[in-house]
Amino acid sequence: MIDGLGITQGNLAGWLGRHVAGFSGLRAISKFATGQSNPTYLIDAESGRYVLRAKPPGVLLKSAHLVEREYRVMEALAGSDVAVPRVFCLCNDADSPIGRAFFVMEFLEGRIFWDPALPELPSRDRAKIYDAMNATLAALHQVQPDAVGLADFGKRGSYFSRQTERWSEQYRASARVQLPDMVRVMDWLAASMPEDDGQVALVHGDFRLDNMIFGPEAPKVVGLLDWELSTLGHPLADLAYQCAQWRLPHDGGMRGLGGLDRKALGIPDEAEYVAAYLRRRGLGPIENWPFYLAFSLFRIAAILQGVVRRAEDGNASNPETGRRYAGAIPLLAEMAAGVIEAGG
Repeated sequence: MIDGLGITQGNLAGWLGRHVAGFSGLRAISKFATGQSNPTYLIDAESGRYVLRAKPPGVLLKSAHLVEREYRVMEALAGSDVAVPRVFCLCNDADSPIGRAFFVMEFLEGRIFWDPALPELPSRDRAKIYDAMNATLAALHQVQPDAVGLADFGKRGSYFSRQTERWSEQYRASARVQLPDMVRVMDWLAASMPEDDGQVALVHGDFRLDNMIFGPEAPKVVGLLDWELSTLGHPLADLAYQCAQWRLPHDGGMRGLGGLDRKALGIPDEAEYVAAYLRRRGLGPIENWPFYLAFSLFRIAAILQGVVRRAEDGNASNPETGRRYAGAIPLLAEMAAGVIEAGG
């Protein structure tokens, strides 16, 4: 057994041979150390390298860990202006040799940047990475869901209202103690909901630097990963989520840009990044920006609370990291409350 979660070469070799075109000669399976939601594995075979992404075991929260949605959206985006890995096959729970759903996709050669300060790059190259990320986000939101077969990938309209309700429910279901700041932010979001403006796009839901693979040399996104939270929604949700990184502290495991001299690093500031996105999409200034920022910080806290609860229940993909997230949730709630107080 690879990791105690039911993955073995014996129970996968035959299945992969039958369902992945051209697959032959399974050599080894190893679990990637990173990732908190869906366990992900590298498959080494005579026919090449592949990636297997599975649901975690155990009792799962409603609408969580939907590898089926990840598979569907990446399959739909094949050939679009949004770079995604090629997906080979999806296995549903009922037919799974490992007892839970998973899918298999190609392994992409390239670079993943875990630190948004990009210390491994010279200053002159950092802005290029951020610009490539910005271009990918704009390209994603230009995709017409109906044209790629995703017309029914989510509900249309009232996105922030539905998402606030959903993540409030998830937080209350997974938090053993309700933080006062989280309660305050949830109440404020519900009471301050902007009027729906009719924008509908395919949103990623977890759009950040370390969910992308960049080319081995060129500052180009060759694969946007981790589509578990994708849906039809409002494009400003992705943009505000991305910009939350500018506010999160760099220290303490949060991997943000807060407290760093971004100009000296050659990294655009939040206003520059937002302006570039709006320019690419031909949009005007954003109203109610504090709402979208507060929502994003709250949503991150609610997602992390689910990770913490899985760690407490023994079902986390990386339990130790999951437990460390417990200290981040009060900080995120406090930051969201601060955005509300400061108005931005």
